[in-house]
Amino acid sequence: MSRFNQRRARPAAGSPVTSVDERTTTHEGGAGHLRDTRSELFLLAVSNFVGANAFYEKGDERDERYRSLVRELAIEDPAWVAGLLKWLRGEGNMRSAALVGAAEFTAERIVREAPGYSRQVIDSVLQRADEPGEFLGYWTGNYGRALPKPVKRGLADAARRLYTERSLLKYDTESKGYRFGDVLNLAHPAPAADKPWQGDLFEHAIDRRKKRGDEIPARLPLLLARQRLMATPVEQRRHILGTQPELLRAAGMTWEALAGWLQGPMDAEAWEAVIPSMGLMALCRNLRNFDEAGVRDAAAAQAAARIADPREVSRSRMLPFRFWAAYKHAPSLRWAHALEQALGHSLANVPALPGRTLILVDRSPSMFPGYGYSTPNASDITLAEQAAVFGSALAVRAANPSLVEFGMSSRLMHVPRGGSVLKLIEKFGRIAGTDIPTAVKQHFDRHDRIVVVTDEQTRPGWLPSNCADHGGMRETEIDELVPRTVPVYMWNMAGYRAGAMPSGGGNRHAMGGLTDQAFRTIPLIEAGRDATWPWV
Repeated sequence: MSRFNQRRARPAAGSPVTSVDERTTTHEGGAGHLRDTRSELFLLAVSNFVGANAFYEKGDERDERYRSLVRELAIEDPAWVAGLLKWLRGEGNMRSAALVGAAEFTAERIVREAPGYSRQVIDSVLQRADEPGEFLGYWTGNYGRALPKPVKRGLADAARRLYTERSLLKYDTESKGYRFGDVLNLAHPAPAADKPWQGDLFEHAIDRRKKRGDEIPARLPLLLARQRLMATPVEQRRHILGTQPELLRAAGMTWEALAGWLQGPMDAEAWEAVIPSMGLMALCRNLRNFDEAGVRDAAAAQAAARIADPREVSRSRMLPFRFWAAYKHAPSLRWAHALEQALGHSLANVPALPGRTLILVDRSPSMFPGYGYSTPNASDITLAEQAAVFGSALAVRAANPSLVEFGMSSRLMHVPRGGSVLKLIEKFGRIAGTDIPTAVKQHFDRHDRIVVVTDEQTRPGWLPSNCADHGGMRETEIDELVPRTVPVYMWNMAGYRAGAMPSGGGNRHAMGGLTDQAFRTIPLIEAGRDATWPWV
């Protein structure tokens, strides 16, 4: 009898999130496995909305764990952390965690008198023009107004790259504690050599902050156009809106600025004038407003075409669950097809897995808001819904899926071939408790792989035992229920310290994050190739 050359045999492959030989328990008392420092930091970073409570972990405790891990690795492995933070703000699209990580990385290296990396790390995480001010707010709030050289130079590099006329109009508002002029005064950047107008922009931003002089330099045409538009008498503004909407675009008018400029309601005419210049995130967040204002079909079709455009989706870097949130809150169905297409484009890395795939989606209370748990996007979509987005996308594309929602009990869901991911998400419910081993035991039936989308905080799974303890039952784990020839992918959605199984090899792999990037590792691993960190 062949023991090794079997149909399921494949080259052993490793994955980057790696367990250590140390056991613990999950928050629900199940067997837990600790991971090495880099793995713990990665899973926490890709799921951590700074300052937000999690179901099992207070926001300040969570943030302190994150800061401690960053500072430890800032000395032990600075190149790895630099790569993580750059990727986190880029493809990972986690803004606050990246900024805080860069500040703590820099602070630790300054304390330890460790040269290098800090300037480049700060510059790499500042990807939007309001973020140098955000970084300054965090730094000065924690470390005072004195800025070390790496901080000044990183901020200066970012300011040269990010500060434009359009970004000044959009982000340099009086509601900010640190405005463009403050960043420029503290970091002292020289204008970029290939931007001859930037010196004038810097001077104007400082004057604007200090409320001195209204004269705008001739080399700043966008600001001049905005100034002329703002000087238009209020009673004439509706006329411009209807007859010369190109003036709005020439002046860089966002929908927020337009609402203030009109000094009246954003009716259908106002929305239709600004829709062509709105970004994808703004379009998706205002679908309800478009419907309530009565935007005409032609303008709605224009907005829908942009939402469905794969280039627009890629450029927006919107997290996939944002399209579900837009669908969920839009009152009409005229946006549904475009949002379905956009969601598909945002999930481009979800593979069409061959064979039979068991997909378990956690619907327990810890995946929903309540009991002190919240996320900054709680009004949009819960962790449970995020899990449903990814589980549904994987199921719709898989050759032969078994999609299961689970808690303490579980339910097999019907996956229509060629069906809608958005419609499938709507079918999920809510189930008390978390019991991963029992869900695996109930539904695993010679599948080629298992994917579990969860926060990993499982209760113990129980099997019959001859022992009288625990009512004749004994605790079990996934390894006992699933042969080692079958890969199990545990997708951690919350970044808690304890994992529900060991990972890193032996067909046991942990993934994490709120984007589809993690899915890229599955085909690699199953082809016998080691998966690496996503930025390597």
